[in-house]
Amino acid sequence: MASVSQAVTVKGQVTLKRDLLNHLGIKPGERVDFEKLPGGELRLRAARPSGTIDDFLHSLDGKLKLKKPISIEEMNEIAAAGWAGQLDEK
Repeated sequence: MASVSQAVTVKGQVTLKRDLLNHLGIKPGERVDFEKLPGGELRLRAARPSGTIDDFLHSLDGKLKLKKPISIEEMNEIAAAGWAGQLDEK
C-alpha cells in the first residue's frame, strides 16, 4: 500500500491529489465520509447516496420532459440514471 503525505493548511484543510480522488471514484463537488478509528487514525471513503425514495423522486422534478408515455423499463433506466447522478441538467 502506497503512503502519501500532505500538508495541512492554516484553515485545517488538506487537498487530495487527483490520483487519490480517482482511486476513490470521487469527482469535484462530491462528498466523502470520515470514520474515526482507534490510535488517531481516520478512514476516508466516497460518501454513499442516502435519503428516502421521496427525496429521490423529488430530485427528478422538472428534469424529465416526456412527449409520450414511457414503459416500466424506461422508467427503471431513468430512475437508475438519476440515482447514479447521471441525468442531464438541460
